[in-house]
Amino acid sequence: MAINIGISAADRKKVAGHLSRLLADNYSLYLKTHSFHWNVTGPMFNSLHVMFETQYNELWQANDVIAERIRALDVFAPGSYSQFGKLTSIKEETKVPDWKAMVSQLVEGHETAARTARATITAADNANDQPTADLATQRVESHEKTAWMLRSLLK
Repeated sequence: MAINIGISAADRKKVAGHLSRLLADNYSLYLKTHSFHWNVTGPMFNSLHVMFETQYNELWQANDVIAERIRALDVFAPGSYSQFGKLTSIKEETKVPDWKAMVSQLVEGHETAARTARATITAADNANDQPTADLATQRVESHEKTAWMLRSLLK
C-alpha cells in the first residue's frame, strides 16, 4: 500500500537520509560510551562508571526511536556497522584512553550529534515534517545537556 502522509517521496527520502546520519552518530556514540563504561579507571571510576551507564542507556533507547521514524517515512533504516561507519561523524576510538580523554571525546561526540540533529531539524522543517523536527529537537536537547554535564567534569 502506498504511503500518503502529506510528505513527498523525495522529501521523505531526504529527511530519512538525515535521520540515518543521526542514527549512525547516536549508535556510534552509544557504542563508545558503553566501551568507556566498561573500561574507565582512575579516581573518577565509580562516578564515571555510573554516569556512562545512564548515558549509554539513554542513547540506546533513542536509537530505536530514530530508526522507527525512518521506517515511518517508508525508508529502510541502516543497521550494520559498515553502514553506520559510512554515515557517522563520530570519531572511533580503538584504544582505552584515560578518564579525562574519555570525557573529552564524549563531549565532542555529543556536540557532533547535536549538530547532526540540528541539520535534521532543518531538513524536516523544509519538508513540513513536524514529528521528525520534534524528535531531532529532543536529540539536540539531550546531546547538549549531556555535553554540558561531561564538560563540567573537566573544569
